[in-house]
Amino acid sequence: MSLILNIETSSEICSVAISKDGNLLDLLESNSGKTHASDCSVFTGVIMERNKLGFSDLGAVAVSSGPGSYTGLRIGVSMAKGICYATGKPLIAVSTLDALVDEQIESDASRNPGAWYCPMIDARRMEVFLAMYDGNGKRTDDISAEIIHKDSFADILQDRKIIFFGTGSEKCREVINNPHAIFIKNRIPSAKNMIRLSWKEFNNNNFQDVAYFEPYYLKDFIATIPKRKVI
Repeated sequence: MSLILNIETSSEICSVAISKDGNLLDLLESNSGKTHASDCSVFTGVIMERNKLGFSDLGAVAVSSGPGSYTGLRIGVSMAKGICYATGKPLIAVSTLDALVDEQIESDASRNPGAWYCPMIDARRMEVFLAMYDGNGKRTDDISAEIIHKDSFADILQDRKIIFFGTGSEKCREVINNPHAIFIKNRIPSAKNMIRLSWKEFNNNNFQDVAYFEPYYLKDFIATIPKRKVI
């Protein structure tokens, strides 16, 4: 039996789950947005206590590695590292986008054969963190930060459906006006979405170096040209 504590803080959702052998055992989450620093530690304590578990009972600690909120990611990673340092348990990193895709494909089943999947994490204005995945959940390109406009993904949408979801997808609905674009509501980052992937990483002994691991912030620097001053 292997228990994994899963921590997801990459967005306005703070979420903590306990999984047992790859199955959800318990979950606590909140979308209050700005209370991650307190919620993460409180949720972890409550979920361990009500399942009568000590940290020594865990097989590993898994944390969402981003991309996402800089502050949120640091809170989750700091919590996960603290537990790992104190207990000697291994650290598992799970991509926020990979977890979203895994959950969406599982629920989508065979309703959209041939479709690609595009999870989006809200960044700012019309910018999102995203990656494209095929129907088997294989990433077709690198994770990137993109500013969405009316011609985004036009070349792919000519030939196939793309299913958009995640915290950044809703604001893109009115911009990407294409019959092949399908938008899914309420598919947001959650610790429960991490469970299958953290279990896979655990079984493959794919652990992170607790001392040196950093989340994947992926916030591109955008240069601007200052206005010329009139002297």
